[in-house]
Amino acid sequence: MKSAVETLNPTRVRLTVEVPFEELKPSLDAAYKKINQQVTVPGFRKGKIPNRVIDQRFGRGAVLEEAVNDALPRFYTQAVDEGKIDVLGQPDITDIAGVENLVDGGDLKFTAEVDVRPEITLPEFSEIAVVVDPIEVSDEDVEKSLEQLRERFSSVKDVERAAAEGDVVVVDLEAKVDGEVPEDGTATGVSYEIGSGRLLEGIDEAVVGLSAGESKTFTTTLKGGTEAGKESEVTVTVTAVQEKELPELDDEFAQLASEFDTLEDLRGDSRKRLERMKEFDQATQAQEKVLDELLTRVEMEYPEKLLKDEVETRKHNLEHHQLEPMGMTLDTYLASQDKSREDYDAETEEQAKKGIKTQFVLDSIVAKLELGVNQEELTEHLIRRAAGSGLTPDQFAQQVVQGGQVPLLVGEVARGKALAAVVEAAKVTDTNGEVVSFEDDEDETAETVEASAEETTEETTEA
Repeated sequence: MKSAVETLNPTRVRLTVEVPFEELKPSLDAAYKKINQQVTVPGFRKGKIPNRVIDQRFGRGAVLEEAVNDALPRFYTQAVDEGKIDVLGQPDITDIAGVENLVDGGDLKFTAEVDVRPEITLPEFSEIAVVVDPIEVSDEDVEKSLEQLRERFSSVKDVERAAAEGDVVVVDLEAKVDGEVPEDGTATGVSYEIGSGRLLEGIDEAVVGLSAGESKTFTTTLKGGTEAGKESEVTVTVTAVQEKELPELDDEFAQLASEFDTLEDLRGDSRKRLERMKEFDQATQAQEKVLDELLTRVEMEYPEKLLKDEVETRKHNLEHHQLEPMGMTLDTYLASQDKSREDYDAETEEQAKKGIKTQFVLDSIVAKLELGVNQEELTEHLIRRAAGSGLTPDQFAQQVVQGGQVPLLVGEVARGKALAAVVEAAKVTDTNGEVVSFEDDEDETAETVEASAEETTEETTEA
């Protein structure tokens, strides 16, 4: 077999392959044998039909088609290996010649066009510099945390007065769009804390001052449902006004809400917990900024077909996996986001480009640093992914194996390690000018970085 590679552009090549008859003969013999087992000819035992009879009865074209279908993938793969081509996706077979001459000892020629990984020149990681937020926990932060804990242990009681900021109201809602109440336009017995911003825009102003049994109508834009994004006249009726009661912030509360005996011990634990959260947030911020800076320093061509497929995949996932279960169409979703179709298309393409570029750049780092993934790292990653999927680790592992996705998970772990390596090599300082180092907490940082890398490349087409 002879093959030649022609570069069409930085991300696409054309393979020209010529296969002599001697190398094709096994595929041709296999084709005759397969057809022999599938057909019946009077006067001949099954499997014992001469090749010339098969040609006469069923046509040589059927045999040639079977032989070529068997041979093409094998010789294409051989050509790719010989050319050391890092291909993406399936090839487009653009021309097949010589098929009619195969039985007479002729050669088979074909060409295949396929996307390839672009060449990537990596920057010096030590030249990357980013600034992150410092780890600072104020007394105000601690007190706010304790107030949130008090809220969790609060109770409510009905009161005979008008609703005020901070109260909880029980309401019935009726929405009208163009004067009509849609199928999902009513709701009863909804509990809502005034000022929380968790329901409809404008509802706070509407219910403040209302007592049980009173109603008010206001105009708002619906956030969800079949009429999401549309302007609606909403009538809210208050059926109950409830006042929140918070427990006293004292030692007794500390014993109720935690394993600590005193409020001071609880306050100290809250400070430590907030510091750990700040450390985690700082590590996450560092790797996100380092990744963004890394990507800006890399010039890369995008494989046209891969980019098109990735954009379509993202659109499909949004429409069918996210919006359909909520009863929303793409148009209503875009209206609720105050976004045009053109803006949506441009945004989706940019997201797809970032996902593809992130994967290619991190894969290049994996190769450069020769990063491997051991069983323990893969198992830990699998457990984390299982926790986010709602499945047990065993169930998730079984799903991964059956779906042939083990290489995908290995790639996620390797890319996480690659990004962790870049973060450690980069110069990270906080806004106070202090140098931030993650070397003393390498395991946790690597886990944080890996999780972010996984999220960044989520839904990216596997290359």
